[in-house]
Amino acid sequence: MPKKIMTYCPYCKKHTSHSVERVRKRKASELKAGQRRFRRVTSGYGGFPRPKFEGREKPTKRVALRLVCDECHKAVTPPGIRAKKFEIVEA
Repeated sequence: MPKKIMTYCPYCKKHTSHSVERVRKRKASELKAGQRRFRRVTSGYGGFPRPKFEGREKPTKRVALRLVCDECHKAVTPPGIRAKKFEIVEA
Protein backbone atom coordinates (compact mmCIF):
# COMPACT_ATOMS: atom_id res chain seq x y z
CA MET A 1 0.00 0.00 0.00
CA PRO A 2 1.32 3.49 -0.74
CA LYS A 3 2.43 5.74 2.13
CA LYS A 4 0.13 8.60 0.94
CA ILE A 5 -3.38 8.16 -0.47
CA MET A 6 -6.17 10.53 -1.52
CA THR A 7 -9.34 9.72 0.41
CA TYR A 8 -12.33 11.41 2.04
CA CYS A 9 -11.73 13.25 5.33
CA PRO A 10 -14.93 13.46 7.43
CA TYR A 11 -13.51 16.46 9.34
CA CYS A 12 -12.58 18.57 6.27
CA LYS A 13 -15.63 17.15 4.41
CA LYS A 14 -13.62 16.71 1.20
CA HIS A 15 -11.03 14.43 -0.39
CA THR A 16 -7.53 15.22 0.90
CA SER A 17 -4.14 13.54 1.03
CA HIS A 18 -3.76 11.12 3.95
CA SER A 19 -0.65 9.43 5.32
CA VAL A 20 -1.13 5.73 6.01
CA GLU A 21 0.28 4.00 9.07
CA ARG A 22 -0.29 0.54 10.45
CA VAL A 23 -1.85 0.30 13.91
CA ARG A 24 0.39 -1.71 16.24
CA LYS A 25 -0.83 -3.50 19.34
CA ARG A 26 0.37 -1.78 22.48
CA LYS A 27 1.44 -3.55 25.66
CA ALA A 28 -1.60 -4.72 27.65
CA SER A 29 -2.11 -2.98 30.98
CA GLU A 30 -1.70 -5.20 34.05
CA LEU A 31 -4.30 -3.10 35.90
CA LYS A 32 -7.31 -3.81 33.65
CA ALA A 33 -10.14 -5.85 35.21
CA GLY A 34 -9.84 -8.74 32.72
CA GLN A 35 -6.09 -9.06 33.31
CA ARG A 36 -6.57 -8.97 37.11
CA ARG A 37 -9.20 -11.73 36.83
CA PHE A 38 -6.89 -13.77 34.55
CA ARG A 39 -3.99 -13.47 37.04
CA ARG A 40 -6.26 -14.52 39.93
CA VAL A 41 -7.61 -17.57 38.03
CA THR A 42 -4.20 -18.77 36.78
CA SER A 43 -2.41 -18.34 40.10
CA GLY A 44 -1.94 -21.36 42.36
CA TYR A 45 -3.08 -24.84 41.33
CA GLY A 46 -5.44 -25.42 38.43
CA GLY A 47 -3.71 -24.03 35.36
CA PHE A 48 -5.20 -22.26 32.37
CA PRO A 49 -8.89 -21.23 32.69
CA ARG A 50 -9.86 -21.78 29.03
CA PRO A 51 -9.39 -24.75 26.69
CA LYS A 52 -6.38 -24.55 24.37
CA PHE A 53 -7.30 -23.52 20.80
CA GLU A 54 -7.13 -26.48 18.44
CA GLY A 55 -7.51 -26.01 14.73
CA ARG A 56 -5.86 -24.36 11.79
CA GLU A 57 -4.72 -20.76 11.68
CA LYS A 58 -6.57 -18.43 9.32
CA PRO A 59 -4.76 -17.86 5.99
CA THR A 60 -5.10 -14.07 6.21
CA LYS A 61 -4.75 -11.60 9.06
CA ARG A 62 -6.84 -8.46 9.49
CA VAL A 63 -4.70 -5.32 9.13
CA ALA A 64 -5.77 -2.20 11.01
CA LEU A 65 -4.79 1.13 9.41
CA ARG A 66 -4.76 4.71 10.63
CA LEU A 67 -5.20 7.44 8.03
CA VAL A 68 -3.94 10.87 9.15
CA CYS A 69 -5.20 13.85 7.14
CA ASP A 70 -2.37 16.09 5.90
CA GLU A 71 -4.54 19.24 6.19
CA CYS A 72 -6.28 18.98 9.59
CA HIS A 73 -4.00 16.26 11.10
CA LYS A 74 -6.99 14.28 12.38
CA ALA A 75 -6.89 10.49 12.19
CA VAL A 76 -9.55 8.12 10.88
CA THR A 77 -9.49 4.36 11.35
CA PRO A 78 -11.31 2.61 8.49
CA PRO A 79 -12.52 -1.00 8.93
CA GLY A 80 -9.60 -3.46 8.80
CA ILE A 81 -8.66 -5.19 5.57
CA ARG A 82 -7.61 -8.82 5.26
CA ALA A 83 -4.20 -9.50 3.75
CA LYS A 84 -1.71 -12.36 3.68
CA LYS A 85 1.22 -9.98 3.38
CA PHE A 86 1.06 -6.24 4.02
CA GLU A 87 3.67 -3.53 3.62
CA ILE A 88 3.60 0.24 3.18
CA VAL A 89 5.81 1.44 0.31
CA GLU A 90 6.98 4.87 -0.80
CA ALA A 91 5.04 5.59 -4.00
